[in-house]
Amino acid sequence: MRIDIISVVPDLLNSPFAHSIMKRAQAKGLLEVVVHNLRDYTPYKHAQVDDYQFGGGAGMVMMPEPLAIAIETLQKDRPYDEVIFMTPDGPTWNQKAANTLSLKQNLMIICGHYKGIDQRIRDHYITMEVSIGDYVLSGGELAAAVLVDSIGRLIPGVLNDETSALSDSFQDDLLSHPVYTRPANFRGWEVPEVLMCGDPKKVEAWRYEQALKRTEERRPDLLQHEE
Repeated sequence: MRIDIISVVPDLLNSPFAHSIMKRAQAKGLLEVVVHNLRDYTPYKHAQVDDYQFGGGAGMVMMPEPLAIAIETLQKDRPYDEVIFMTPDGPTWNQKAANTLSLKQNLMIICGHYKGIDQRIRDHYITMEVSIGDYVLSGGELAAAVLVDSIGRLIPGVLNDETSALSDSFQDDLLSHPVYTRPANFRGWEVPEVLMCGDPKKVEAWRYEQALKRTEERRPDLLQHEE
């Protein structure tokens, strides 16, 4: 999979993809993340990419021409399954969406900045809009990093144990069950006996019960949605 990201501040994305699972995914050749500086595509002097909004009001708006040039330039090299715009007024990102996009080949992500991007870009180029929550960030870069991480870890071969992702929270509209590791007795706090019984069926049944209980307590909306 290849993911191209267009940003006004590309340096913000140096660290998220240079460590841990995302670094290994790229080293294995399973994921390629390329970050593009929008200022490299602007035809305006002084690398201008934003301007005042029509109608007045506080905040600058990312101009349509630099974005259109960047998008069209990248599209000449490959077809994109989705051109995604990170925006707080988009549909909220979830695990099902991550599962779906992990099966794609080429994705493009546009990072908003300032007051956002000219609506004409959204109308004519963007195929998918995504929010990572009901709050506003200074730009779409950190949100894009969240998107890439949640997608990239689902690509087959990225995780050492691919079954690990199957037991993550939200995969089956359930939160993940409690997990424990050594020592079995830590300061008098003991690991549930069922986890050391050696019976995989009993362990799996316990984990499901715990996941269901945790979901009922913390996110009952997930169970209502399932109904």
